[in-house]
Amino acid sequence: MTDNLPRGTIVIEDLEVGMSRYLQKQVTDADIRRFAELSTDHNPVHLDDAYAQDSIFEGRIAHGMLTAGLISAVIGEQLPGHGTVYLGQTLKFMAPVRPGDTVRAEVTVDSIDRAKRRVTLVTSCRVGDTVVLKGEAVVLAPCRKID
Repeated sequence: MTDNLPRGTIVIEDLEVGMSRYLQKQVTDADIRRFAELSTDHNPVHLDDAYAQDSIFEGRIAHGMLTAGLISAVIGEQLPGHGTVYLGQTLKFMAPVRPGDTVRAEVTVDSIDRAKRRVTLVTSCRVGDTVVLKGEAVVLAPCRKID
């Protein structure tokens, strides 16, 4: 997995509209199988080559929420980072992610309500030039502790 900045926290006082962070991860067969076990979603389109070949996807695909989880990783680890609380997320799945694909999950600050500590983030995932997921997240950002 690669990303563009170290993990940690950017407090709301230091956030700016337009700030962006990302990570890239290759989605493996093992990732898909572990996600199936954790989520209890054993849909054969994710796990069975023969079944998936006859689906509209013509092959196995990763769970959409596995891909969405990469957005959560960027938000929870980088922007705003540790201490962030999810308030909401919209997701639109645009194209499938297949075993072996490298997904780039990116988060960009769209607006900041400092009084309420709320931050709206534009979220997306790409495989190469193809947008596979897009949406918006609203989070409660951490702030500096006042002693």
